[in-house]
Amino acid sequence: MNKKGTLYLCATPIGNLGDVSSRFLEVFRSVDIIAAEDTRQTVKLLNYFGIKKRLTSYHEHNKAEKGEILCKMLEEGKNVALVSDAGTPAISDPGEDLVRLCIERDINITSIPGPVALINALILSGLPARRFAFEGFLSVNKRHRNEHLKSVSDDTHTLIFYEAPHKLKYTLADMLQAFGDRRIALVRELTKLHEEVIRTTLSEAVKLFEEKNPKGEYVIVVEGAEEASGTEAFWENMTVKEHVEYYTSAGKTDKEAIKLTASDRGIAKREVYDAYHEIIRGQEI
Repeated sequence: MNKKGTLYLCATPIGNLGDVSSRFLEVFRSVDIIAAEDTRQTVKLLNYFGIKKRLTSYHEHNKAEKGEILCKMLEEGKNVALVSDAGTPAISDPGEDLVRLCIERDINITSIPGPVALINALILSGLPARRFAFEGFLSVNKRHRNEHLKSVSDDTHTLIFYEAPHKLKYTLADMLQAFGDRRIALVRELTKLHEEVIRTTLSEAVKLFEEKNPKGEYVIVVEGAEEASGTEAFWENMTVKEHVEYYTSAGKTDKEAIKLTASDRGIAKREVYDAYHEIIRGQEI
């Protein structure tokens, strides 16, 4: 019986070709076939690095049929590299279906790590990165889109979405209605010459794109909902310092954290400010 091959999940550059790793190139040169979301895009990458390799398409519209073919090749001992147009396959991508098929058939899978737009956008956004939720693309159907936004409106994690330029204006308006006015970052052209990060609020973003047309694919990073703070159980065993630091660790400024702590405890902001800074100086209160 032939030894089964390996499926390599290969992250491709999201802009700058210099982000390709030596391991990525080694795998590309060694596999038997490359399954690509768009073979025309992947040919450009291969040509740039002087690699000649057999290509086949694997995308949303042929994933059922082509998934079976690729699995058969893997079961026969062939090695397959899977790539999307840009970034990491299986993230908002039909590659997740191929991964599932391979797991069901006990086919070895490994990843060649590299660029992923959502992570790059998150760390550039300036919003809390400790806990986040990736929501992918929203539906083009307005009702389904609003239902999705409503379902995550109370989520305290930083939220990350992908959006096409022709839908951006409508999505921002729907987010403002569902979430209220929150801090956001709009990120485009990642790793490219004209990389852009707009750090603003939802209301200001809506106004901005009333005056200009969006260009390129966007990653939208949205501040999460505020933590519920209406019960004593939330803070009754905390010191003032711990209470303030709870909010600063969630991305609030010192001023915002002191205001929220004062509201929770039912005391004046000045009292919290004085107590917090005395503790920092190492004094008992």
